[in-house]
Amino acid sequence: MGLYLNGKSAYTLYQKDFSLTYFVDKTDILDELIPLLELKTDVSGNAGFGRGKSPEYICITRPRRFGKTVMANMVASFFGKGADSSGIFDHLRAAGYEWYQRHLNQHNVIYIRFNEMPNNCRSYERYIARIERGLITDLRKAYPDAEIEKEDDVWDALNKAFEYGDGDKFIFVIDEWDYIYHQDFMTDEEKRLFTRFLSILLKDQPYVEMVYMTGILPISKYSKGSELNMFFEFSMAVGEKYREYFGFTDEEVDELYRRYIEVETEPKVTREELRLWYDGYQIMPGKRLYNPRSIVGALSFNQIGNYWTNSGPYDEIYHTVRHADAKMKEEIGLLMSGTPVHANVQEYASTSMELNTRDEIYSAMVVYGFLSYAEGFVSIPNKELMDKFSDMVRQRPGFGYMGRLAQESGKMLRATLEGDTGTMVDILERVHNTESPLVRYSNEAELSKVITFVYLQARDYYDIRLEDRSGTGYVDFIFYPYKKEDDGIIIELKVDDTAKGAIRQIKDRRYIQNFDGKLGEEPRCTGRILAVGIAYDRKDEKKRHECKVEVLRERLG
Repeated sequence: MGLYLNGKSAYTLYQKDFSLTYFVDKTDILDELIPLLELKTDVSGNAGFGRGKSPEYICITRPRRFGKTVMANMVASFFGKGADSSGIFDHLRAAGYEWYQRHLNQHNVIYIRFNEMPNNCRSYERYIARIERGLITDLRKAYPDAEIEKEDDVWDALNKAFEYGDGDKFIFVIDEWDYIYHQDFMTDEEKRLFTRFLSILLKDQPYVEMVYMTGILPISKYSKGSELNMFFEFSMAVGEKYREYFGFTDEEVDELYRRYIEVETEPKVTREELRLWYDGYQIMPGKRLYNPRSIVGALSFNQIGNYWTNSGPYDEIYHTVRHADAKMKEEIGLLMSGTPVHANVQEYASTSMELNTRDEIYSAMVVYGFLSYAEGFVSIPNKELMDKFSDMVRQRPGFGYMGRLAQESGKMLRATLEGDTGTMVDILERVHNTESPLVRYSNEAELSKVITFVYLQARDYYDIRLEDRSGTGYVDFIFYPYKKEDDGIIIELKVDDTAKGAIRQIKDRRYIQNFDGKLGEEPRCTGRILAVGIAYDRKDEKKRHECKVEVLRERLG
């Protein structure tokens, strides 16, 4: 047992996680890793596929605070010989598998957290020397007869352990493998040296039983050649495998919320708020993930908040999009209005650290967790991130036109609530008369895109649903207030018709029923219910709009 080899730290940290109220059992991932240890044939099943790759080399990249370290601690504490972890795993789903006793604490594990650095470290040489020295010390203690010298390279020492230790092999669990690349003291040459270090340590070595490696960015960002091509990579953008283990599923959040209701004497967070604020990362058709840090934060502190976005640099989204051209900035406007945008993020487009092209920027935003990606389209996954995008557009001068539109959206909401149709018309016509292609329209679908943006600030106060089934039809927009006492809003759009006709449709098709809630439930809104009709006549040379606001129901109580 040592600092890196069969240490106790992973078990101690996982034991702490296991004891938390909002712990989630993700040990089913072990059932996908065990076959990699026992597999004797090529997983590809056909010649030429995955050339140079081995199934026991797994690299999983996820955004910060998405559970990578918890999972690494779990994997290391299950396989490693350093501590008897049966007291934890006997109570988890892993215990139900036939392989459980065969692999529990039966493997040599080398666990390296590459985000740990010497105090006041300002050089790569000092950083890597600490790791090498620790590994050599552990191996000399574990294999006293292997004639390992202090001056040996780590891979030479491991090969001696393999030869003199009756073919002993090692599972490498590597967390935050790409951390060092982001340190400001690292030169390009030192980055190449670190990549080479990993390659010699892990690639084609007889002592490697499996490598489970996590990081934030894909390997292709750092390795242009074949140094690390033995890894199969699984990121936010590529592949469904392993996705459900990094983030919380609907079923898991249901269970966490049940615990929350049991332990919290005055619960202030609703299940629906958790969905609106933190859901939205698609892992397969019809199945999405919640941000784990934010869910745990909201339930632990009994308050909805920006727990994930506030854990990173203030301007991290802007830093990613700062090279976006005018067209892409308009697309960001569409994303903020709730409209998905087509993007090619199947591969992380750039092997440099600079992000210049549209696809490079969108790919990075998916990998960093700022956008969700599904079926060729990117979107802003939830309200927590929508708030971050809104702040960026309003505060950064580079988004001048978009920022002005965002400011107008606050005026539009106030005018709607006050029934000030003159101001509503004025805002719509100013937007329509700009030269931006974002706001040119000739039918209801295009008008709808404009409405979603001129009501952008309303997303701070409302869950806005588009084309929502209501009454006997589908309403164009329905605004469900986050605070039940606020006013609800129903918007119907008409092109080549009148605002009065739009109001009539809202009434005739009984769209108001959506605010009543399901049978036996309380109303979704106790404030007023407003019907809003917005119309535009394409034949009108003056491009005039018409708006009408009616109160369908006064405040309850």
